[in-house]
Amino acid sequence: MTDALTEGAIRNALIAGALTVVASGIMGVYVVIRRMVSISGSVAHASLSGVGLGLLVGFSPVVGALILTPLAAFGMGLIIKKTRLPEDTAIGMLWASGMAIGVILAAFAHSTKDLSTYLFGDILSVPDADLILMGVLDAIIILVVLRFYKEFLSISFDEEFSQVVGVQVTFLYFVILCLIALTVVIILRVVGIILVIALLAIPAALSRRLTYHVPKMFLCSLIFSTVFTFAGLFLSFIFNLPSGAVIAVLSAFTFVMFLAISQIWQNRERKDGLTPEDGHAP
Repeated sequence: MTDALTEGAIRNALIAGALTVVASGIMGVYVVIRRMVSISGSVAHASLSGVGLGLLVGFSPVVGALILTPLAAFGMGLIIKKTRLPEDTAIGMLWASGMAIGVILAAFAHSTKDLSTYLFGDILSVPDADLILMGVLDAIIILVVLRFYKEFLSISFDEEFSQVVGVQVTFLYFVILCLIALTVVIILRVVGIILVIALLAIPAALSRRLTYHVPKMFLCSLIFSTVFTFAGLFLSFIFNLPSGAVIAVLSAFTFVMFLAISQIWQNRERKDGLTPEDGHAP
């Protein structure tokens, strides 16, 4: 490993990982609570159109993703809210068309080979300019979540009641969609478009298995995101493997092991005549 890689690329990789942890740890909680994992996957794949636009026009593909990904998310939200088209149909349409447009734009730019960096991630190639952009987007996400924290909680657990008491449910829905789009832009350089969902959903899903207290969910999600990101990054260095794929596999493996251990524990409690609620024999 060269000095340049050690001092430059690894430093940027660590910073990019930290910035990714913040966005995925926070927004993942809302994605899981509101059951927006499929929508998030669709938005992530639609970001490829922005990458293709950047390659075609000649500016940073990340900037291109920043331009088109929120627009794609907003457009899908309009279709879901304003038409009778089923949500899963809208998700599928955006998922497929967003990627197809990105491939076509990259083909016009004769840069289809460059798409792999954004499809699968390349954390060792994150430039300083992208780090600055990621930091700005993190700040925006944090500020917006702090501003609408109570409202987000309200619509996440009881949307109908929130609307009755005057909460702007539709407006906040679109705000969350835009924040998911910004999170996708942050994550795509680390794990890639195809693997975004692993880092966005799995840490939060694990957190929800541990607690229903939302502040604790945020904390646990941030911890899991940190462990998966940096452990995956370390393992990818050791074994010379793609960091995005290692992070995704590590996250999924941990989740599966957690489910297996939980099931074994529950079966043992039933066998011993215990219940999860009281923790002792009846």
